[in-house]
Amino acid sequence: MDDETRQNWELIKTPPGIEWSGRTRYAAATFFYHQGEMSAEVLEVYRICSRLDAEDPLDVLRRWQIGAEWVKQVLDRR
Repeated sequence: MDDETRQNWELIKTPPGIEWSGRTRYAAATFFYHQGEMSAEVLEVYRICSRLDAEDPLDVLRRWQIGAEWVKQVLDRR
């Protein structure tokens, strides 16, 4: 794994509730989308949550029953 990918994995796992955490996660999600590792549908959830620092996009994905593979991939890296 290269340094840029490693850094974005750390950013995508930024905990909810921290100021600007939603935007941080969205920036990392955009990286993974462009790498082909995330669907447009999952990226849209990160976009929606980008202004909601307290909202965990993984929780939203589970509630909406989309992106199960992505959720598993993130949880496996925690």
